[in-house]
Amino acid sequence: MPIGKRPIIIPTNVKIELKNDEIFVLGPLGQLNMKIHPQVDVILDNHQIMVKEKFPKAKKFRGLMWALINNMIIGVTKGFEKILEVRGQGYRVQKTKEGIQLFIGFSHPVDFMVPKGIEVDVRQAPNPDDPKTPLTEIVIKGIDKYLVGQVAANIRKIKPPDKYKGKGIRYKGEIVKLKPGKKAVATT
Repeated sequence: MPIGKRPIIIPTNVKIELKNDEIFVLGPLGQLNMKIHPQVDVILDNHQIMVKEKFPKAKKFRGLMWALINNMIIGVTKGFEKILEVRGQGYRVQKTKEGIQLFIGFSHPVDFMVPKGIEVDVRQAPNPDDPKTPLTEIVIKGIDKYLVGQVAANIRKIKPPDKYKGKGIRYKGEIVKLKPGKKAVATT
């Protein structure tokens, strides 16, 4: 059965309201709301939500709305988290009142303001490549999956991983394929 045709089961600690083509989801971690796409109907029935298309060509919007509503329910019950790793000699990150401050090889520190609804934490973790030097991890948490992912992407964009040494900011578990340097090319 396609994902969009499955019912979304509403947990007991979540309240859902439909008002004027907008859906409101309230849970233990907070509240989210979203406009419903005009080509789909959202039906709230007996602790479950069904998403149906109004026209035969609107199947893609049915699946999209199903996934967005499901993510809202997961967000207000469990929340979402992204972890970034900061790799590089002398690279460090510190938490400030407004967000984080990054010292990542530029001539100046970079201040990153965290938007409302997002929590950022900085911690040390063991380095799988070199056990002697720990890694700095930036943990981004929130209830809105889109906002958590966007903040993580914006932080990573400040200093993406270098293609030759792998220094920079990357997602945890991201594999960076390193290019051979000039010496490796010259010897072959």
